[in-house]
Amino acid sequence: MYIGESFIGSGPNAAHVNIILGPRLGPVGNAWAGALSSPTKGHLPYMVVLQPGVPVKPMTAFINKADLRGETHENMTWGPAQAGLAKGVQESLLEGVIPAYAENDWCVIAAVWVNWTADNADAVFENNYQAAKGAITAAMAQLPTLATCAAAAKAVSNPFYTPKAG
Repeated sequence: MYIGESFIGSGPNAAHVNIILGPRLGPVGNAWAGALSSPTKGHLPYMVVLQPGVPVKPMTAFINKADLRGETHENMTWGPAQAGLAKGVQESLLEGVIPAYAENDWCVIAAVWVNWTADNADAVFENNYQAAKGAITAAMAQLPTLATCAAAAKAVSNPFYTPKAG
């Protein structure tokens, strides 16, 4: 099992993608099947497609981290966020970041944040594309390193909060 994360962009069109990928026969495959078969109010997992009827390989489940709120948010999630994720996953396989043997034997779970106020479809697409590639690259390389984590722990911050020095 490989796990990765990437946050790209700023403001309402930023993308935060968490990726889990690995063999279908095992915990990733079990989680993939469970996610797709267990929708809840506002959270509708679905298979990621490059075009209607052309799913991404390895098969990828899109899990929305933000509950769906209104037509614009739904369209941003199902449209540009999904398309960016699709392109990022597919390129990662084609470029060898995901190994070729994973094409039909692995699956991907992507937990994706789309802000309720996202307002620029092209930015949502590009940020999710870059975040998907970044999360997959990090997962396959088992990044970050412990040294990177140790350095970051000295100045914890995220896009929503930076502690006061103390």
